[in-house]
Amino acid sequence: MTENHVDSNPYLAHWNNSDANSNNESKHYKDWPYKSGASTSALQEELENGTTNPFTNNPFTKTYTQILEKRRELPVNSRRQEFLDLVHNNQIIVLVGETGSGKTTQIPQYLVMDLLPNISKKMIACTQPRRVAAMSVAQRVADEMDVQLGEQVGYTIRFEDCTSSNTFLKYLTDGMLLRESMDDPLLSRYSAIILDEAHERTLSTDILMGLIKEISSKRQDLKIIVMSATLDAGKFQKYFNDAPLLMIPGRTYPVEIFYTPEPERDYLEAAIKTCLQIHLSEPEGDILLFLTGEEEIEDACRKIKLQGDRFGMQGNCGPLKVVPLYSSLPSSAQKRIFDPAPPPKGPGLPPGRKIIVSTNVAETSLTIDGIVYVVDPGFSKQK
Repeated sequence: MTENHVDSNPYLAHWNNSDANSNNESKHYKDWPYKSGASTSALQEELENGTTNPFTNNPFTKTYTQILEKRRELPVNSRRQEFLDLVHNNQIIVLVGETGSGKTTQIPQYLVMDLLPNISKKMIACTQPRRVAAMSVAQRVADEMDVQLGEQVGYTIRFEDCTSSNTFLKYLTDGMLLRESMDDPLLSRYSAIILDEAHERTLSTDILMGLIKEISSKRQDLKIIVMSATLDAGKFQKYFNDAPLLMIPGRTYPVEIFYTPEPERDYLEAAIKTCLQIHLSEPEGDILLFLTGEEEIEDACRKIKLQGDRFGMQGNCGPLKVVPLYSSLPSSAQKRIFDPAPPPKGPGLPPGRKIIVSTNVAETSLTIDGIVYVVDPGFSKQK
């Protein structure tokens, strides 16, 4: 592929093909303790436990150390060596990780530490079926690796490219990877492709699977990880030539489930009343309300905000923040779901609460801190 073609193509803008830069990077990483594809769990953890970030050459921050302790508690961490052994001996792996296992954030980092894309200059891509998931996971992983989002770790979604020439781990929607494949049919700038949430079986994901299976026969150096949250992995294994399977248990928390005694005539009004009742009478904690679509969500947000403000003026409860979430929202508005709940209006007053009103886009891929209550009328739109 010619240099002019790369420079003129916006989808390849982050692909740095400069020999001079490559030589400089190689010198910078000359002290790396192992070769690409030869790491072990112990070697990776030794680097993570050090005082200097091997990807930036800067000292690790205090926040990094705190996050690292939480990372080590994730179920996926206990299977790291088993995963690396499979990567070293196979081209394609099917991985089933239940909710809370940490697969979306940790597996790409294990691959980075093993394949060393910072030296090979071939990126690692992790696809997500939804824009908000690609953005939020990229931010989380950047924090975990103690790097700046948009530099070593970035994301690409429709109309937004948060990457640079230094990016070696990229989260992107499956549609964006498909678009890149039109200009680069062998996906030659990637050393590994991770298909996350494969069980959702979107049109783009299914096309990608066919494309990647074809590429795998032409590029033996390309590592492919197919990740799913369900146990129906046999189909993926069979499709990818009996690829090996790695199972990772999830991490769940005790949940109390309450049902209405009888069906509600107007589920929307009932859901709104339930959210307000929780806000008035239950301990602090944010609420996630599932509804079916944009019109319904905006209507519910308006009514909850109006009634919540009335309660607040009467001094019955703390301040309320209502945030919508659906696929057609701009990415900047989608990010608001991660904003903290409002603080109390004064000392000794009731704490604030955040209510997220969402379609089933928030069911998978997303982990929103602070959610304690979930209200689900049980309806969703199907294509």
